[in-house]
Amino acid sequence: MELPAPLRSAVDQMLSGEPLDKLAKASAQLSDRYRREVRDGRFHIDDALAAKGYLATRLPATFAAVRAALAMVEDAAPEFAPETLIDLGCGPGTALWAAADTWSSLGSAEMVEASGAIRSVGEKLAASGTVTSHWQSGDVTGKIPTLDHADLVTLAYVLDELPPASIASVTERLWTLTRGMLVVIEPGTPAGWQRILAVRDKLRTLGAHLVAPCMHSHDCPIVAPDWCHFSRRVARSRVHRLAKGAEVPWEDEKYIFIAASREPVIIRGDRVLSPPRVNGGVGRVKLCRTDGTASELTLSKRDGDAFKEIRRADWGDRLELGDKG
Repeated sequence: MELPAPLRSAVDQMLSGEPLDKLAKASAQLSDRYRREVRDGRFHIDDALAAKGYLATRLPATFAAVRAALAMVEDAAPEFAPETLIDLGCGPGTALWAAADTWSSLGSAEMVEASGAIRSVGEKLAASGTVTSHWQSGDVTGKIPTLDHADLVTLAYVLDELPPASIASVTERLWTLTRGMLVVIEPGTPAGWQRILAVRDKLRTLGAHLVAPCMHSHDCPIVAPDWCHFSRRVARSRVHRLAKGAEVPWEDEKYIFIAASREPVIIRGDRVLSPPRVNGGVGRVKLCRTDGTASELTLSKRDGDAFKEIRRADWGDRLELGDKG
């Protein structure tokens, strides 16, 4: 997956002329903070150089993860066509670009971000997009601007910066702003999954209707040390490769999310929880099912179309296998 052409062009222009060694240093420091989930009272992106380091090395991956999550929402709720967005902890506008790429209906967005450095960058990038956006300062755990309800509310790659004890109250705050759909996305680590489980549990108590990736609203059947997550392959630009000191032209971004709707959504099929394994005439796939279970299904060529579906399936896909499921 690549950035949308207008965003890629705007990023390239913003990074043009920036010394590569400075970008690499800022990117390394930023990656280290994200990897260690540092909570020291500082913003991960606390100055203009860190913001540009983020654009060079993190934006493509986070865009790919958010876009993939929203694609699952679109697949599960095809009638949902948001016109308004609130993105809290919006960074450089990653979710704005991903939502606009998913739904052509989107017309306006309220963007809230505590870090002035990355907020300034995001506002400049948004000028190249098609959605009217209003950018404000605010902290999801503290003071945020007075906001009207929105059809779509997003919180992407933010909970890992917050105290775990705040997740329930943050979730409730997000839900009060949600007129249609709430989507929360986190890194696809065991810790990220635990944070999403906390959001999921709170949403269930609030009467939300789970949409994706879960195929049910029962207790999650996945047990540690296993964890639920997905992966999206990301194309690296030349600057991306050089800033990271990488040789391969791609990387895999692992992510996990939860989407919940104000209105009931009919959930059909099974979610593919890991890459399907097909050897010769036998295929195996781990599925999250609508009955609240997670189990591995084994099919052979004798199973006809169901076997072909497994062969074509990708990690995260929703399958409708009929009586074979």
